[in-house]
Amino acid sequence: MLAFLLQVGEWLRSGQVYLFALFMAWIWALWALRITLARNYRPAQGTWWTSTSVVIPVVDEPPELFATVLDNITAQNPTEIIVVINGPRNTDLEKVCEAAGVRWFWTEQPGKRNAIKLGVSMSTCEIVVLVDSDTMWTKNTLRELVKPFRDPRVGGVTTRQRIIDPSRSVLTRWADWLENVRNEYSMPAMSVLGTVGCLPGRTIAFRRSILVEYMDRFLSEKFLGIFLEVSDDRTLTNYTLMAGYRTVYQATSLVYTDAPTSLRKMMRQQYRWARGSQYNTLRMLPWMLRHAPVLAVFYLSDIVVPFVLVGAYISWAVSITTGHRAELYADLPLPEVPWQALLFVLTLSGVMTLLSLGVRFGHHFAYRPNDLVYLPVFMLINSFLLMPIRVLGFFRMAHNSGWGTRAGGFSGQRERNPLVLIPYLLGGAMLAASVVISV
Repeated sequence: MLAFLLQVGEWLRSGQVYLFALFMAWIWALWALRITLARNYRPAQGTWWTSTSVVIPVVDEPPELFATVLDNITAQNPTEIIVVINGPRNTDLEKVCEAAGVRWFWTEQPGKRNAIKLGVSMSTCEIVVLVDSDTMWTKNTLRELVKPFRDPRVGGVTTRQRIIDPSRSVLTRWADWLENVRNEYSMPAMSVLGTVGCLPGRTIAFRRSILVEYMDRFLSEKFLGIFLEVSDDRTLTNYTLMAGYRTVYQATSLVYTDAPTSLRKMMRQQYRWARGSQYNTLRMLPWMLRHAPVLAVFYLSDIVVPFVLVGAYISWAVSITTGHRAELYADLPLPEVPWQALLFVLTLSGVMTLLSLGVRFGHHFAYRPNDLVYLPVFMLINSFLLMPIRVLGFFRMAHNSGWGTRAGGFSGQRERNPLVLIPYLLGGAMLAASVVISV
């Protein structure tokens, strides 16, 4: 943020244009667009009901947790509940299903996508609700979730999502912050346009006819020569949009989910999400450019921003060690001692970045003011963990791999894939360009 303001000041004084300043201005413009769209968001109102099939794929959930998940769902009286246990035989989960009185099926073939297909094939209702096996419903989750389907143009709906007991650790607070940012900004903005690009998979509802039409493609479509199990929710959202339906967010339907408390598991989760989101963006890009250009801009920015920031870190590190572009900071009241001047610039940069985050995401801190204390940590996690993970996820989009965070899950296709080089070449070009524009 400090470099941006200094470059804008130099631009106004001398007329010299900085590409990094233009990029940052673009990011702020997108933020303003999201805010403007989100202010026009309204959840579906009134009373409306239809038949619902709840499908829950499960692999290795703790029985006590899964029993609570089922209790919360059965209490809301969906028309039917179908549990698909996939992978190694799990008699404990079978007993939980029997005790809850729900239909269940076991398949030794691991993989969430295959489990979804089996559940959909057994479903009989107009709306199919896909639920992650660790997601906790709240009162009226289902009743609120189906309301948007009164509009026949709506094909998919997602819920408001929060983290269970976020005060447990810094990581759970950070995860809750990210969820709330989506709840307050991205999801409402895209919902106004009827193009929520990813209906998060913790709880999503689709018209059954859409799932049936695209299920074979869901289980076979490849990206750069390989089948990727990750990002099933984004893939199903893509199909719903391509079928001509609207995808929307229902803020009055609330669910809770867990978040990793270990750094290693958090990084694996974010890596999986980074790969899934970005490969789906590239696969969906031609359609988005023709039919949903605003969505294309949002998702392309999600890909480009991490590269620009990582490139900026590299460029600034070189500048600090070599003294290159020190004149940009000449107007600051810098100490004469070099190391003190460097410390001053780094501290001021951190403060300006914190102020930027506080302004852009003020809704969350109004909701959880205590999180302001953790804002510096959130900034460090975003800058030095999340952004590099997203860059790594882009490079490795076409690698054969499985689910990544669940034992006994889909392990990926093990075969040589020469197309794996394409993301490396494209990502390398973006990273090199990012270093250049940050100089």
